[in-house]
Amino acid sequence: LGDVYKRQPFARLLEAFHDQEALGHRVAKVLAALPPEVQEDFLEDPRFRISKVGREVPSSHGTVLALPTPDGQCSRCVVLKQRLASCSESFGLYVIAHELAHAYLRNGSWGEYQDPEEAADELARQWGFPRPRRFF
Repeated sequence: LGDVYKRQPFARLLEAFHDQEALGHRVAKVLAALPPEVQEDFLEDPRFRISKVGREVPSSHGTVLALPTPDGQCSRCVVLKQRLASCSESFGLYVIAHELAHAYLRNGSWGEYQDPEEAADELARQWGFPRPRRFF
């Protein structure tokens, strides 16, 4: 994705998109818009990864996904379809934000939203990526 992505704090998270510039730019745009505490949560958790369908999730241990830890926490991997690079920008950014919201919430509830899908939708909206009316 060029030198600009290698120098930014999200370089590790964007590794999977080195050959998919359009999708990498969309992922970077969403990451940059997240609140600092969410960015920090993702950057400081070695179990958190973002990848794309058709590519193994990078790992220094040779495993595809991190195994659950004794404290009950598990892998926090987001795997995105490459089609998100060619759909409408608003839909692509929404889906990326929605999936990152699931990872941040550990696929759980948030506030008054007990359903994980509703919680992820609302959090993505709060981050500035509402569900668009038109997808393509």
